[in-house]
Amino acid sequence: MPARGQFDAKTAFPQLSVNVNKVALVRNTRHVGYPGVTRAAELCLKAGAAGITVHPRPDERHIRRSDVFEIAEMMRLWPDREYNIEGNPFHNLMDFIRELAGRRMRPHQATFVPDSESQSTSDHGWSFPQDAARLKPLIDECHALGVRVSLFMDPVPEQMAACKEVGADRVELYTETWASAFGTAQEANVLAQFTQAAEAARAAGLGVNAGHDLTQANLVPFVAAMPFMTEVSIGHAFVSDALEVGYAQAVQGYLKALQAPT
Repeated sequence: MPARGQFDAKTAFPQLSVNVNKVALVRNTRHVGYPGVTRAAELCLKAGAAGITVHPRPDERHIRRSDVFEIAEMMRLWPDREYNIEGNPFHNLMDFIRELAGRRMRPHQATFVPDSESQSTSDHGWSFPQDAARLKPLIDECHALGVRVSLFMDPVPEQMAACKEVGADRVELYTETWASAFGTAQEANVLAQFTQAAEAARAAGLGVNAGHDLTQANLVPFVAAMPFMTEVSIGHAFVSDALEVGYAQAVQGYLKALQAPT
């Protein structure tokens, strides 16, 4: 069974997938059921986002099990957009993918992230060859279910070919170091490291995604250096902006950053 479709290949810029975890985090602080996580996802799609990302952790500190399926159901109304579910495949991620596929609501993409249950957020990528043997059967299972697989990776060029060898379709470059270096004397050196990793991934036949601490400001030079990237997943900064200007204007701001002239 082939993997489900790609974002619009005719576009010449990376696509925006909005991570709605932080909306869920705010919702979970009270028992009144709002802000609505599925509603937030819908508003982002209406404003032009190409996809929605969720990262359900085992403790349900933000995205809950019900959110995963409610958003999947809503995504049926948006056949030209993508649903990305991310997390550790050795925790609860594969159970979600199997059940979604069984309900005929399989996500377009599964992003495998090597986070521990106690981490507050993702902070490192997979390592090869150490993780290859245990990842491969799960990647193969996702493919059999029609789900594309992206591996969350540090920007290490030498690791990219190994991702392809284990069966990954894409990598998601972990961009925290870029965000930290942006506007400092280290900016050019760190950007070069990411560019080299992205080029190595592309040379290996992988699609290139990116995510973590990306903002409207630091996206512009990042995308200019790697205009061939496929997707960026943005959550914390996006929701921070949306608190000030609303979902629709926040989406438009990120689309403008992604489409800035290079």
